[in-house]
Amino acid sequence: MINRRKFIALSAFSSAAALFTKKLPATGNVNVFNKGPIVVSTWDTGIEANKGAWKILSEGGRALDAVEAGVMVTEASQNCCVGLGANPDRDGFVTLDACIMDEFFNCGSVAFLERIKHPVSVARRVMEKTPHVMLVGSGAQLFAVAEGFPLEEQKLSPEAQKAYDNWLKQSEYKPVINIERTGNHGPSAPSKLESGEWNHDTIGMVAMDGKGNLSGSCTTSGMGFKMRGRLGDSPIIGAGLFVDNEVGACTSTGQGEDVIRIAGSHTVVELMRQGLSPEAACKKAVQRIVKIKGEKAKEIQVAFLALNKKGEAGAFAINKGFSYAIKSGTMEKLVPANSLF
Repeated sequence: MINRRKFIALSAFSSAAALFTKKLPATGNVNVFNKGPIVVSTWDTGIEANKGAWKILSEGGRALDAVEAGVMVTEASQNCCVGLGANPDRDGFVTLDACIMDEFFNCGSVAFLERIKHPVSVARRVMEKTPHVMLVGSGAQLFAVAEGFPLEEQKLSPEAQKAYDNWLKQSEYKPVINIERTGNHGPSAPSKLESGEWNHDTIGMVAMDGKGNLSGSCTTSGMGFKMRGRLGDSPIIGAGLFVDNEVGACTSTGQGEDVIRIAGSHTVVELMRQGLSPEAACKKAVQRIVKIKGEKAKEIQVAFLALNKKGEAGAFAINKGFSYAIKSGTMEKLVPANSLF
């Protein structure tokens, strides 16, 4: 027989347990919510990148393998965006950053890496073959060569060379929003390219495989014409990318300094843990940055893209113009994200 004191204590415990349960997102059988694997990635370059990832996901492969293969498509493209042909720093050198993270909190990263075609694959080797998370600069390059990655000659794409030559005329660093789009840029694109203002170059990707496991990757050449040695958010676990297999995954794009300020991708995942949808979580993270930047927020772009364990994807940006690519067994499209401005 339960006395009054035990009854009160039991009632209090039950109420607290119920409250705690309501705050957690569902983490049961993901297939109840999602019919198979899904991959999402930033910008319209993500359309082709997603196809690379889908070759693995559609055959029952692991999300980790998919997000590596997917962004390798973009890394291999010879243009002014991601990869060895991308916009250089202000001294004329292309430096690459990348990171990758799996469903077990394993993660690897490389930064300030030169003359290596696929930094995301080097990041994975760091994750799998070293006790470290991040290698940078000459150390990262030496490790890559030791692992069999060939040293490539730097050769700027015609677009990047033209942009750099024009930038040298004034040598003024000026971030421009929404310049990571490399497909249909609209009528204003040529003037921006010729003036050398295309200076954010990133693709982030997160995926869930058929077993409901999440992984993510992010790779970049960084802001074009940056100070030599500058590092943004893309290779930083918790800023440019974060994966928690019980909750969801997130990646970011845009002005990396402001993503770092709030540990952006980790923040989004924690907000999803509290029960927010991917888009709502991305929006709240964006609002934090805007609160910090004030009116200057209208002059920059930051966007977050997230995927939760239900297979729901969502994104949000500071300014309009950001889009993300999504591919699953039932859809393949480019989705314009909502924004504050």
